[in-house]
Parts: sequence; C-alpha cells; structure tokens
Amino acid sequence: MSYPDSILSQVSKPARYTGGEWNAVLKDWQKADLKIALSYPDTYELGMSNMALPILYELFNRQRDVLAERVFAPWIDMEAVMRATKTPLLSLESGHSLKDFDIIGFSLGYELTYTNVLNMLDLAGIPVLAAERDDCHPIVIAGGSSAHNPEPMADFIDFFVIGEAEEVLPKLIACFRDWKRKGERASKKELFRQVATIGGIYVPSLYHVEYQSDGLFKSITPTVAEASPRIQRQLVAKLLPPVTKPVVPFLEVIHDRGAIEISRGCSRGCRFCQAGIIYRPVRQRPQEEILQAVGELITNCGYDEVSLVSLSTSDYPHINELVANIAQRYGSQNLALSLPSLRIDSASVKLIDSLPRRRKSGLTFAPEAGSQRLQRVINKCTPEDELMETAAAAFSRGWRNLKLYFMLGLPTETTDDIESLIQLINRVHSLGRKAPGKRPQLRVSLSTFVPKPHTPFQWVAQESELKLMAKHELLKQGLRRKGTRLSWQDTKVSLLEAILSRGDRRLGKVIYRAWQLGARFDGWSEHFNYEIWLSAFKESGLEPGFYAQRQRPLDEPLPWTHIDVGLRPVFLKREYQRALKGEETPDCRHQACSACGLERWQPECQQRQRLASG
Repeated sequence: MSYPDSILSQVSKPARYTGGEWNAVLKDWQKADLKIALSYPDTYELGMSNMALPILYELFNRQRDVLAERVFAPWIDMEAVMRATKTPLLSLESGHSLKDFDIIGFSLGYELTYTNVLNMLDLAGIPVLAAERDDCHPIVIAGGSSAHNPEPMADFIDFFVIGEAEEVLPKLIACFRDWKRKGERASKKELFRQVATIGGIYVPSLYHVEYQSDGLFKSITPTVAEASPRIQRQLVAKLLPPVTKPVVPFLEVIHDRGAIEISRGCSRGCRFCQAGIIYRPVRQRPQEEILQAVGELITNCGYDEVSLVSLSTSDYPHINELVANIAQRYGSQNLALSLPSLRIDSASVKLIDSLPRRRKSGLTFAPEAGSQRLQRVINKCTPEDELMETAAAAFSRGWRNLKLYFMLGLPTETTDDIESLIQLINRVHSLGRKAPGKRPQLRVSLSTFVPKPHTPFQWVAQESELKLMAKHELLKQGLRRKGTRLSWQDTKVSLLEAILSRGDRRLGKVIYRAWQLGARFDGWSEHFNYEIWLSAFKESGLEPGFYAQRQRPLDEPLPWTHIDVGLRPVFLKREYQRALKGEETPDCRHQACSACGLERWQPECQQRQRLASG
C-alpha cells in the first residue's frame, strides 16, 4: 500500500511520501519477525539530513529477522488531506500503516518537534497517551539529545534510550525477540520490566514523581525492583564503521551531500553547549577508515560532495593531511569537500581554501560573544586579534561573504558586552572594505541563549523578552552601515525551547493541550503560535516563567538528575562558579584534566591525573 495519486496530487513535494529511493531497504514484510518504524518528527528534508537515522536504519536492517522502515512528519497540506480522506500515516518503504509495526522509534533532537510526535501517533490511529495504549498497539520508544531530559515527554513514550544507540540496540533487539516469541503470553508490562534492566533504558511508567508544596520538583523514585534509580548514558568506546550506503533522497534535502562522522565528542568545554557534554568523550575514526568511506559513498550514492562531520572538525588530528589525502585519492572524480564546525583561526581559512572545488560563496564562524570578558564566562575564548587575522586571511583570499554567529542573553551579559559586540563587527567590516575587490557582506545571526540540562548553565534563568528586545534595538542602531545584515530568532521560540528543555513531567499536559489546540511544526516560524501555548499553560495551571526565567539554586533537585550523563555534579557546579568569576577551563586534551567524570574513557586523562598526583 502507498499513498494514492489522488492524495499526492493535492500536496506540495509529493516525493516526501513516495519512498522507493536509491539504497532504500525493502524486506519481505511476512518474513520479518520484528518490524520497526524509524520516525523523525519533522519534514523529510530535515529527517534525511539527520546523522543518526542512517546509523539506526543500517543497524536494524543488518539483522535478518528485523525490518526497519522510515516515516517523517507530513507537512500541513498532507495532514489536511490525510484527515479529510481518513488515510493513516504510512511508512516509506512498504507503505504499511504505523499501527502495523511492533515498535515506533522517535528521534528527539529538538524540543520544538514534540507536538509533531503526538500528531504522527494520532495520524497513525495510535493513542497519543502511553497510558491509553494496550498490548495491541505498537511500543513507542524515543532517543536523541533531547531525551536526556525525558520528563516532558514521559506521558507519551513507553521508554527512552539514553545515550548512543549502537551500544544498546543489540540488547534491546534480544529482548524484543524474546517478547515476540512468547506471543500472547507476554504483556507489554512484562517487557517494560525486562528492558528496564538494560543500561541506558528509562521506562517512565516504572517511576513515581513527587513535587513539593510550592510546586518545585522533589524526587523521582522507581516503583519496581527492575528499575534503576539512575539511568546511565550509554556510549561506545570505538565508533562503528561509518554508513557508506545510505538512502539517497529523491528531492533536495537540507544537507544534500554524503556525510562521514570523522569524530564524536568535543573536549573544549563551552559551558552553554549541551552537545559538548552529552557526546563526551572524544572518539576519532582512523584516517584510513575515513578515506575508504569517502570512496564507498561516491560509488554507492553518486555524491560529488562529502562532508566531514564533527562537533569541532579542526580538532581532528592532522586534518590538513586528511584533506590532502582525500583530494589526492579522489581528485579525478571532481569531488568537493565540506568542513563544518571549524574554529576561528587563519589556518581554518587556508584549510577551506585548499578544499577541492570549493566555491567562494561564504565562510561561517561562531564567536558567540563579542567581549573577551563574556567569552571567558562561556569558556569559548577567541582573542580579537585572532578573529581579525582570520577575517583578513579570508578577505585577502577572495572571500567576500562572512557569516558570524553570536548569542544574546548569555549569563552575566551587560550593555557593555553588546557595545563590544557592535565594535567587533564594525571592525571586521572595515577590514573587509580595505581589501581589494567587492565590498564585504557580513551576515550577523543572533540566537537567544537557552539554558540546557546537564550543562554548567542548567541553573541559569533565561533573560526576559523585554531585555532581549532592548539589546536587539541597540544592535540595530549600532550596525546600520551597508554590507551588514542582522537577523535573530523569535524570542518566544527560544522561551518555549527553554521551557521544554528544562521541564518536568507536568509539562506533558501542556504539550498535549497545545497539540489539541493546533500546535504543529513549532520550530517553523510560519507555523509557530505562541498564543496556543499560553492557552495550554493557562488551562494546565502552570506558568511558563517558572520553567524558563527562574534562577535555580545549586541545591535544588532537578527533574533530570536521575539521568546520569557521566559527568560529576560537582564538576558542573564548579564550572558554573568559574563562569561567574570569568575563569577559563582549558581543553582537557591539551592541558590539565578537568576531572569531569569521564576520564576513565580517556587513557591520556588518567595518565595526566597520575602525573599531577605524584
């Protein structure tokens, strides 16, 4: 079964829903013992650019008796036609309804996709609330970066996978097989108690949550022996070989190129960055494995551009040598290379300039803060002369378009920091005007700081909309010159992100009511409706500011503390206190070990600790 032409003819981009792409895996439905729908709660274009999806797709389909198919959130026009025609949400590979699968697995990488999760379940004819699903319904699981605070979605998900799925999936698949073999003799509750014994699995229904009389979170405790008081994030010591035969999309997606994860994790310790925490420690692929993977991607997918992906690509050892070797080995195939996440230095500009067939369309750097003081607070220090040197190197090599990313509302930020930011941008622009050629074009992108769980800033209050708008106005006044374009995110979007990222289980009723009132694609500006969310909060008897704009004491119990990401609480508190003092913490791979709690995974950290202690 698939969507009929009578439906596809009524929607934009029908290729989002047809399947049949190159390298898609289509297994015999009848012969598969275990059927899994890999669900990404956003559009096809975004989901097909996600790095985790092809890894899971390959890991599951590598098992002879397991079938894994994909499904994405239907766009607004498609949903309308589906509801009008009573057509259920179908998988791309075989066109089966989601309710026919044994398991539906959601990837939660962004809090503003939560209402899409509910909508997809409803479109599939599956009860949205986990408590209303019985043994006849699929099991609904979730993982991803946002799952590191699972509480806001606990009402809708049967269980969460915390950490890297490569480590957990073999054990999970074994549990699922055993459960399926028992047939009607095994209930879901029995399965949930069994999977709760696996490291990294959190089953919300097996825990009791308490709140204090003033509304503050108090505790979360297991109600059965199988459930652990703390759920440890799972991680792999060595990265599995990269996926080199991914599904090739029919239509242009966000990252329309091959991608190879050259390393995972980052040790730089930016205090605002949740990814730098939950993907620690750093693990790198051998260079030869990357070189071979590039060739396989070209052969299997026909790509003429490959991206070398990492949280900090510049930190890969001998990155220049790697790029040169790729160019030498595949230069005759007209291959272009993309290197995201480069740090600000002139060496990065030279490296980008050396890439095969690189168009000088623009360079992107992320200083994040405009003053040296504030950079020390967030532990991302880029000396101004280094930024100027980098910009000068770019302009001298013919790059005319630069994009600079900054955050507003960072902890301890003042008007003086905003003035420093304005001066910094103007100096970069003046530098470009002195270079020969066309006038420079600076695009300055401002995002609002969102405090995230498990980071040193998890206790910080998000700045109010009134103060943020005043800072926006200062920047607009100070950056009026031609050649500088300023853009920023809707402050209400950032407010909702902060609420959902640091929320407790009571937010489930807010998410549920917002979805009922029509919330969809909240991360898309054309569909975000904050009034809906305000109504949902009011009807639920909760205050948005309680979750986002309240400074939390360091001794306050947090709704996500039962999720153990591997870092010691004392380390996070120490980093927060160092931030308030404006003290830097050096990269632990090059200087003293910061004793974050993950040093057991890094032999060099253990060695440095031994030397320091004796």
